[in-house]
Amino acid sequence: MPPRPSRRRASRSLLILPLALLAVLPFATPSHAEEAPKAWADIEAEAQGQTVYWNAWGGDATVNRYIDWVAERLEARFDMEVVHVKLDDGAAAVSRVVAEKSAGNVDDGAIDLVWLNGENFAAMKRHDLLFGPFASRLPHFSLTAPDEHPEVTTDFTLPTEGYESPWGKAQLTFYYDAERVDTPPASMAELLDWARAHPGRFTYPLVPDFLGSTFLKQALIERVEDPGVLAEPAGDHDVAAVTAPLWEYLDALHPHLWRGGRDFPASGPQLKRLMGDGELSLAFTFNPSEPAAAVAAHRLPPSTRSYVLDGGTLGNVHFVAIPFNATHRAGAMVLANFLLSPEAQARKQDLDVWGDPTVLDMATLSPEQRAAFDNDDASPAQLAPEAFDKLLPEPHPSWMEAVEAGWRERYAEG
Repeated sequence: MPPRPSRRRASRSLLILPLALLAVLPFATPSHAEEAPKAWADIEAEAQGQTVYWNAWGGDATVNRYIDWVAERLEARFDMEVVHVKLDDGAAAVSRVVAEKSAGNVDDGAIDLVWLNGENFAAMKRHDLLFGPFASRLPHFSLTAPDEHPEVTTDFTLPTEGYESPWGKAQLTFYYDAERVDTPPASMAELLDWARAHPGRFTYPLVPDFLGSTFLKQALIERVEDPGVLAEPAGDHDVAAVTAPLWEYLDALHPHLWRGGRDFPASGPQLKRLMGDGELSLAFTFNPSEPAAAVAAHRLPPSTRSYVLDGGTLGNVHFVAIPFNATHRAGAMVLANFLLSPEAQARKQDLDVWGDPTVLDMATLSPEQRAAFDNDDASPAQLAPEAFDKLLPEPHPSWMEAVEAGWRERYAEG
């Protein structure tokens, strides 16, 4: 077979501009929807041969291999080329779309699909940077049973309104080495006591890494006087007063962290490596299956065990979205639909592949499809599904912005 010709825009570099540029854009106007919705068969036909630029986090080799597999499947079925544009931070993709809109680029965007967190979704939705609504038009979206599972249509307290498609679940999960830790701390208050008794054996990723910021939000939820205020925009409250207990907690915790709190691992994968190297005895992840998957891959010791805090932990669904000026919208929709297929979801949940929990409702699947999700080789590092019943909702995205800014001011500047 002759080599595939290079496709248009394949060499475009990713322009990174500050998210502050959002301030110069107008607030949302009517959505960027298709003039005449096409039948799904027509969308698939249009997607044939397209190159889809998927901007997604590239900081974990396991995730990257899964995305490579997705690209292989789309190549085989639709002659589509899926280009994984690897990001350290999803804000870079938002900045690119902002820059394109400011320059008047409304139909030739460099990003076709983007893996977003709730903070970036809120920013893009607020400034009309998203195409849609499209999620309900994906044939596999119904397999999530959205009427029964509101979490697949809500992102950081904000209704997605069809501008995002779910493709995985996450919940803050702690893990430890049972040969080093007899009784792990069951709350953030107990974690402080544990760190004092075991100096240097715990830390968290450098903010604004998503996992590091999630740790701060978990601490804030447990320390704030009224957690209900976190469901409302931060601007409606005295931010300094609400967050004061968090800074008091971190001031007490930092001297007992790894390297005395003077340095922090850059990401979740680096945190996991510190556990695998034996430098830490206790860590956490936002993927409940990650500890078991890492044990299976010999990256964590067999004595690794997982747990959630007694009062529950933060959890959410992660999504993909299509920018308003995506060049290959049909290909992006076909890719988003494939990510929701039983085939792709079962493979993603496999501990030997990634271990990311499915967003599909098993009741919507056939017996044959459900069988692909069965795990006959349960790992001691894997929690049972019922262990995650106490799921704490994410705060309004504005609180993440406020907490990250406060953390930088106190611990990263000066």
